[in-house]
Amino acid sequence: MEPDKNQRHELGAFLRARREALPAPSTGRRRTPGLRREEVASAANVSTTWYIWAEQGRDISLSPQALTRLARALTLTPAERAYLFALAARLDPDPPAEQTHDLPPDLATLPDAIATPAYLLDASYNGRAWNPPARDLFAPWLASGEPNLLRYVFLHESASTFIQDWPERAQRLVAEFHAETGKTPARRSLAETLSRESPAFAHYWNSHIVLAREGGERRFNHPQHGALHYIQHNLTPSNHPAYRLVILTRASLETPQIAAGHR
Repeated sequence: MEPDKNQRHELGAFLRARREALPAPSTGRRRTPGLRREEVASAANVSTTWYIWAEQGRDISLSPQALTRLARALTLTPAERAYLFALAARLDPDPPAEQTHDLPPDLATLPDAIATPAYLLDASYNGRAWNPPARDLFAPWLASGEPNLLRYVFLHESASTFIQDWPERAQRLVAEFHAETGKTPARRSLAETLSRESPAFAHYWNSHIVLAREGGERRFNHPQHGALHYIQHNLTPSNHPAYRLVILTRASLETPQIAAGHR
């Protein structure tokens, strides 16, 4: 797929704006703000002509390698780099890693603002924060001592009993993970490890089914509360896109729901 005329025009305007926003060397007088085109071209190891044509929105070859060097030369932020590759209609060969090691304070308390079961997953599907109803609902998962949802589902025996329709749910989980695995080395490493440790994961993984994240019905066999039926909603916090807020609401008025006081 190639960028259309409008994308090339926007790409050129974006490159020019980012170049002009960079601090210019203190040597000599300058008539224009930022770096000169030849300075950016030199830093990105591309020809000055190629860079000028890119800023002019011409129909030229835009390789991922050249775009990567250009992103570094222009010191683009992760969001700006993603925008650059989107305008160029190219896949980023080395997208910025999603930083989820330190849970932002404003996210840590987010599940507590919700009355129904709610918890946070990071980019590698680790559970990072839980409100009391979620801790009660997912007691079998938490009791396993395994923070990673994928590892719990495929490596702990209690998961196949706790999760109703386990084969379908497990396959769906792998398909959703498959759709996102190329984004970070950590995800690819987790997929490789689980493929070695779980024949079921390897089977679903090798089927190459790729699906977008979806909510929908979730059924559980809870050791204390019996059969439970919820509707799952997946939300992405706008200021922390590497995380997912998972909320489960009661499927029907007739279905019992776990409350904080049932712990």
